[in-house]
Amino acid sequence: MPDIFDLVTAENIATYYQETASNAIPYLGATLFPAKKQQGLNLSWIKGAGGLPVALKPSAFDAKAPVRDRIGLNKVDTEMPFFRESMRIGEKDRQELLMLLSSPNAAYYQTLLAKIYDDQSNLVKGADVIPERMIMQLLSTGKIDVSAERLDYTYDYKMPSEHQVTLTTGDRWSQPDAQIVQDIQKWMDDVDDDTGVRPARAIVTRKTWNYMLRNSGIRLDLNPTGGQNIIMTDTMLRQYLETKLGISVAVYNKKYQLQDGSSHLFFPDDVFTLIPDGPMGNTWYGTTPEEADLMSGATNAEVQIVNTGVAVTTIKEPHPVNVETIVSEIVLPSFEQINNIFIANVNG
Repeated sequence: MPDIFDLVTAENIATYYQETASNAIPYLGATLFPAKKQQGLNLSWIKGAGGLPVALKPSAFDAKAPVRDRIGLNKVDTEMPFFRESMRIGEKDRQELLMLLSSPNAAYYQTLLAKIYDDQSNLVKGADVIPERMIMQLLSTGKIDVSAERLDYTYDYKMPSEHQVTLTTGDRWSQPDAQIVQDIQKWMDDVDDDTGVRPARAIVTRKTWNYMLRNSGIRLDLNPTGGQNIIMTDTMLRQYLETKLGISVAVYNKKYQLQDGSSHLFFPDDVFTLIPDGPMGNTWYGTTPEEADLMSGATNAEVQIVNTGVAVTTIKEPHPVNVETIVSEIVLPSFEQINNIFIANVNG
């Protein structure tokens, strides 16, 4: 008869997560910044503008910033954000599982076990949120803000200031007569002139996309005889932008949830970011303390690595009988293409 330690293991939790995640749609950031791994993780490996190392700037103690913008992490380890969370099986589930394990029929405890695996794998899903938030901060600001140990840190990737703009009152895209096509064309030309690389893609939220759908200039261009009477669709606008400007636009409205239950967009409203084809950089994972212990053999815990660098660790607790699951990661994106993008706050 199996016991709780045989069933709730790092290997089983990792396998359950990978099986359930295989059918999920990947985050946009994960497709633009492929995951890579190296031993340790020093900032000298993480590149920003011009191939230079990323600069880390801590702010004053107790500095306040919106939770939505700053990513809360446990600490900054070897100059890298270190993320770790743990979970024990709930008292009620633990007692019920221990009782059901006395039954010779595995079907009695499989349903409860699946629920426990699902709860534990949510830690890994939470770990996936961290690099996605970092990437979307980079693509919307050129920087990453994190909070750790009562300090706010900014990872400054040294994005060229001439590739960032905030539209003022008379030019905001929320106005139906805004010069949206002309703006995009100018920004594409600016990047092309400066770098020789022409943007081919863009990222917006649904709110920003709707500015474009309602724009009188675009509507008139699509229907010269009665532009304002045209019924605009997403497909029509996509085809128009590809034909007119040679760009494909991703409308990214995916959200994450904070521990207080509030949900937030990964990519902010009112931002239009132009990017070139191909990967933008890499999502670099370092070696967590749990993985280092595993490699050295200096641990009795069970450790499994998922998603390139996320460590899933289970620790046996003999009294009361329980299993603690710890998920940890050290992660930071590089951004070798940061000179070749353009970020516009279109409703500043």
